[in-house]
Amino acid sequence: MNSLCINARFLTQPVTGVQRFGIELSRQIKKLLPETVFVAPPHILHKEVAAELGVVTFGKMNGHLWEQFELPLFLKKQGNPLLLNLANTAPLLYPNKVVTIHDLAFKVNPGWFSKPFYLYYNFLIPHIARNSLKIITVTQHMKADITQILNVPATKVEVIYNAVSFSSAPANSKSEKNDLPARYVLAVSSLDPRKNFVRLLKAFGAIQDKEVKLLIIGGSSKVFADQELQRLLKETPQAQAIGYVPDEELHRLYRHATAFIYPSLYEGFGIPNIEAMALGCPVITSAIGPIEEVCGKAALFVDPYQETDITARLNQLLASQPLQEELRAKGLEQAGRYSWRQSARQLLDILQQLPA
Repeated sequence: MNSLCINARFLTQPVTGVQRFGIELSRQIKKLLPETVFVAPPHILHKEVAAELGVVTFGKMNGHLWEQFELPLFLKKQGNPLLLNLANTAPLLYPNKVVTIHDLAFKVNPGWFSKPFYLYYNFLIPHIARNSLKIITVTQHMKADITQILNVPATKVEVIYNAVSFSSAPANSKSEKNDLPARYVLAVSSLDPRKNFVRLLKAFGAIQDKEVKLLIIGGSSKVFADQELQRLLKETPQAQAIGYVPDEELHRLYRHATAFIYPSLYEGFGIPNIEAMALGCPVITSAIGPIEEVCGKAALFVDPYQETDITARLNQLLASQPLQEELRAKGLEQAGRYSWRQSARQLLDILQQLPA
């Protein structure tokens, strides 16, 4: 590997798990390999991160058009370096690249997405999977799916785990909780149909303890469409959708939550589970392969398709202080197994082994 360039288009996007992966690995790579070049289109949202990375902005376009047309022009001027793509997409016609594919949700259920999004990804992802030098993904389960669904050899796919962007920290004071409900369950995710909020709201409405609130953190997108979710939010007074919040506020919400719930139907990794664990919040999450791989024995698992199972697990955890304490201890240990620094080192080792 003579030189490395990172496609930092993710800095123009709101932060979900994919962008978090891009930001945190880029920070570590910058420390480990300072000469790395980071390039992004104009209209960067995360200006502090861009300044930290020394991002070069290039071109006048944005989004997919920038990635497919202007990014390759920049790379040509740089002598065609190795391009690392951390957020699912990459320039189709640039061969000297590595791509990260976080999941294949668009293949699993096209109905979760808008038609233009599905059509573009269904065309682009299989092609860049085939013509990239390596594919990075985030769990062994996703590696198996990519190998099978996209028909690429297993030797081409490498696993680099996500991690947590903060360490466990106790609450600063009682006053830190003054404006929060006395007891609440926290859910953190984009309001994407596969995150299963419709079933969660129905299940939460049936719990025994009617004093417990449900706080939902995350935003919606034109990529996703779910009118039933909006209706249920209006009809469920004990639930509140807050939208996106800054990291500091998110950490406060994790620290004071009675429990965290993540009944997703499909995931590549599920970062919020280990974020909750790292801040001492007991976790209820989906019994699906990638999440079970990530969470080990540190969570209560539910069948995300069964509202009654979600309700039962909520009742079980909310009623048992010993179980909450047990999951807090196990969760802290499990979250400690993941490190952005370690993941960045593993990724750079993979890149170093590619032919120059």
